Amino acid sequence: MLIAKVIGTAISTIKNYQVEGSKLLILRQTDQNGEFVGQPYVAVDLVDAGVDDLVLTGHGSSARQTYQTKNCPVDAVVIAVVDHLEVDGEVVFRKS
Repeated sequence: MLIAKVIGTAISTIKNYQVEGSKLLILRQTDQNGEFVGQPYVAVDLVDAGVDDLVLTGHGSSARQTYQTKNCPVDAVVIAVVDHLEVDGEVVFRKS
């Protein structure tokens, strides 16, 4: 799993039938301190996350193991919205 921030949404009226009805989010991976790393990517939202949420994501074959994405052509899924992050005993993120 990776930590990422939701930076936008992707709207698609034409897509593979297996992901019809799925919400697509644009994410950017962050480090444990909330600093962006890497390039933006798109993930299927399984938990109704929104823009500016900090989320946990699953990737690769793990992204295709959920009930909603079993054998679907996806590379990334949002599996949790983060409420609180603690690193080395210090709170580095708390959802407001």
